[in-house]
This record gives sequence, structure tokens and C-alpha cells, in this order.
Amino acid sequence: MHSQVNEQEADFHRLNGQYFTISKAERDEAPAGSALNQQLVKIQNFPSELLRLKLVGVGKILTGIYVLLFGILIALIMMPKRLAQFITKGTRK
Repeated sequence: MHSQVNEQEADFHRLNGQYFTISKAERDEAPAGSALNQQLVKIQNFPSELLRLKLVGVGKILTGIYVLLFGILIALIMMPKRLAQFITKGTRK
């Protein structure tokens, strides 16, 4: 899902380029429901979709960090127990 961000950003920049190369007067005079106004609506709806995709990516990164830290915590908890087993086996011999 995160890989879609690059494609969507490219589409967003392409739409911006096409829309804003038209003069301001021409954009303002476009009638309601025209192709130009529909293009503006697409541009206005894009940032929310991009934000959702970026937040999913950030969420996956944070989940990965959490899992990694949890693994380290488990290893640190188990280390004294394993060390105690190792020492008791060494003293019995």
C-alpha cells in the first residue's frame, strides 16, 4: 500500500500541472460541472488519500519498531534465566 504513494503523488503533480497552467481568469470563469471544475475537485480530494496512504506506511514502520523492541525486551528478560541455567550446569560438573 505504501508503494502506491509514489504513483499517487505523480498523478497529483500531473493534475496540478495541467490545472494551474491554465490562466486564473479562465479557471474562475469555468461553469459549474465543467471538466475544469471536476479536475479541481479531483485535486482537492487527492491530499486526503495521500495522507491516508502515508499514515498507513508510518503505522507499519511504528509496528515494526514495536515488535523489534518487544523482541529485545523478551531477550533481556530471558538472559538472566539462561545465564543461571548455564552457571548451575557448570557448577555441577
